[in-house]
Amino acid sequence: MSLVYRLLRAIVTLFFRACTRYVVTGRENLPERGPLIVAVNHIHTLDSPAVMAALPWQVSTLAARKWERHFKGFLLRLTGAIFVSRGKVDRQALRKALAVLRSGGVLGMAPEGTRSRTFDLQPARGGIAYLAHLSGAPILPVAVTGVEQVIPSLLRLRRATVRVTIGRPFVLSGLDSRPRASELLERADTVMRQIAALLPPEYQGVYGEGRPMPARRPVPQD
Repeated sequence: MSLVYRLLRAIVTLFFRACTRYVVTGRENLPERGPLIVAVNHIHTLDSPAVMAALPWQVSTLAARKWERHFKGFLLRLTGAIFVSRGKVDRQALRKALAVLRSGGVLGMAPEGTRSRTFDLQPARGGIAYLAHLSGAPILPVAVTGVEQVIPSLLRLRRATVRVTIGRPFVLSGLDSRPRASELLERADTVMRQIAALLPPEYQGVYGEGRPMPARRPVPQD
């Protein structure tokens, strides 16, 4: 963990402990070291800092390239973030992500590929399954709730309850050597169901029990 990352982690940890009711469960599920892919639901800008405060390693997150030239991008670069273009295969980002994992590092990403405007789970994209397939790294499901209430609660001089729930790591197995895009989507759904199991029903979205899955267009991997 770099000195800059330690400092930023200390700052966000202090913020959550002072300004929210910050609860972390499942720390007994944390492996000792990487390589590891941390799969998180993405509902707010604050969910990455909430996870950052909960995990004991430096996590290199995948972030949308649109933030690269903003102040948010500057902060993300300090944490070792990897900027990725959405909606297509970003080979440069893929190489960087694989380099993190193959060096025994920890990569953080949202399988949905974007932030949920309704705060519940949206359909996954196949990227997380593709990275897990190429790297062989296990996946650690993590669920975050309450971060969307932090700012509104502070404006009312109240503290929101923020929960970070850590599930058990698992390995995606059984993929073909050159998996089809549809197969990757199916395995990404497996990851999302693991996250959904850590969430209350109102956050489970399309992965809630009995919910229909909307049609998706797979993004080709080649």
